Amino acid sequence: MTVGTTPLDHRLILTTAAALIDNEGTDALTMSRIATELNVTQPALYRHVDGIQDLWRALGLMTRAELAERLANASVGFAGADALRAVSTEWRAFSVEHPGCYRSTERFPVKGDDELELAVERVVDVLAMCLRGFGLEGDDAIHGARTLRSALHGFVTFELGDGHPAPLDPDDSFDHLVELLCLGFETQFLIRKRRAA
Repeated sequence: MTVGTTPLDHRLILTTAAALIDNEGTDALTMSRIATELNVTQPALYRHVDGIQDLWRALGLMTRAELAERLANASVGFAGADALRAVSTEWRAFSVEHPGCYRSTERFPVKGDDELELAVERVVDVLAMCLRGFGLEGDDAIHGARTLRSALHGFVTFELGDGHPAPLDPDDSFDHLVELLCLGFETQFLIRKRRAA
């Protein structure tokens, strides 16, 4: 089956779903709505996706892959605090540009799903590489990356849900968060260096 001149396939369904939830929010995503958007019947969709949960899972995979790529690109040419600032800024920008897709990462459980676990690992690996400029290696870098991921995800999740009330500017709050993380990682490295001396 084709949609206009484009063959109906998994990728087209996925990109249509992504555009829909970015523009209208996650509540807009239903199989019937996707069928309407693509001007096909619902049964035609089921030749390419197993249902709404399968679609949410695929959106989560795609979103994490795109996020990891953008973070990796953002960190090129930077080290230490500059790399952390660049990656943090890119993380926030991605969530603002793709609010529905970003929220899709919360819709399907990761644990026990090899593909999703690997997608999360890729994001953590990019963050861990960014932290090497602070002298963090091995387990310390992974713990640091998880801390960074948790902080950034928490901030943008609140922001997407209008969870940062006035009067303070969220931009200032974000800058405070990033600087606090930079200081924390720098301090952690100095403490470990003193202990090793």
